[in-house]
Amino acid sequence: VQPVESGGGLVQAGGSLRLSCTFSGAITSVFNSYIMGWYRQAPGKQRELVATATRLKSTNYADSVKGRFTIDRDNARKRLYLQMNSLKPEDTAVYYCNSETGDFSWGQGTQVTVSS
Repeated sequence: VQPVESGGGLVQAGGSLRLSCTFSGAITSVFNSYIMGWYRQAPGKQRELVATATRLKSTNYADSVKGRFTIDRDNARKRLYLQMNSLKPEDTAVYYCNSETGDFSWGQGTQVTVSS
């Protein structure tokens, strides 16, 4: 199962973007059994987990994005979302979705570039 991420782009600092991710190839019950998350990988850095959401929509965030990013999931449609507000240049990265433990194949990601 490989997710498809979308919604990235170029935005000025302080702007907003909403990322989407679809796990169309997954069985719904399988998708719902996982804690799902958004990751990002900046050039020259390791991939990091920035936000997670359980099936019941309990969420958790990395300190670097807390208060600015909001994760949400649509369990019936097997979709994951990331609303990103007050973007900073250091948020520039390729963003990926996967389970909290990276159980699925990795998608192509979606590029987010924040200019200062």
